[in-house]
Amino acid sequence: MPGRVLSTDEAKASIQRIQSIVNTGLADQITQLNNEGTKLSQPEVWDGPLAEQFRGDIWPSTKAALDKARQELDELQQKLQSIAQNIMAAGGA
Repeated sequence: MPGRVLSTDEAKASIQRIQSIVNTGLADQITQLNNEGTKLSQPEVWDGPLAEQFRGDIWPSTKAALDKARQELDELQQKLQSIAQNIMAAGGA
C-alpha cells in the first residue's frame, strides 16, 4: 500500500524560499567569511599575541566548521531540487 502523498502550495513556496536563501545569500556569505578569515590568518596582514591565538586556535576550528557548513549546504541544495521535483510530480505545480 503506497504511503500518503501531499503537496500543497505552501510546501512548494517553502522549498523555493529555502532554495533562494541557500542560492543567493548563505553560501556566498560563508565564502566571504572564509576569505576574510584566511586573510587575517596571514602574519603579514595581522600579527601579535591575539593574531597568533586566532591563527592557532580560533581560525582552524572556525574554518573547518565553515567548510562543513558549505558542504552541507551544497548537499541540501541537491536534495531540495529532488524534493521540488517530487512536489511537482505529486501535483504541486
